[in-house]
Amino acid sequence: MLVNIERMRRDVDELLGAGWTPARGGDFHPRVDVYYSEAGEGERTRPRAVVVADLAGVAADAVNVEVAGRMLVIAGKRPVRRTEGRAYQQVEIPTGSFRRAVELGVDVDAEAARATFEDGLLRIELPIRMPEASARKVPVERSSG
Repeated sequence: MLVNIERMRRDVDELLGAGWTPARGGDFHPRVDVYYSEAGEGERTRPRAVVVADLAGVAADAVNVEVAGRMLVIAGKRPVRRTEGRAYQQVEIPTGSFRRAVELGVDVDAEAARATFEDGLLRIELPIRMPEASARKVPVERSSG
């Protein structure tokens, strides 16, 4: 039986309210999916890591993506909604700044990464950096004795 630890962590965070903490000014942590795909066809011929972040209500130009080594950081801000003239019964959609760091399980080529934003989903594709195939002939020495 395969256990999805990340999903269990998210469920516990949601149960405990860790996804939205008003004491910190309403900052939130977008949910992300991370998967790895085999080589495709056409321009995407290398295997790649794919990260999809749920950023509903965030403008594409309010999102910053950085890659450093195996660490991917998504940061930005969801605007605060208008509240004048409204009496809220329930508020569950967090607003404010966010920063989500995702540690990837492989080395990636940050220079070839690309990101698209559609229907509130940020999709980042990072080609996997293949290890250098460097063979070295090792001389065998004869022991004296």
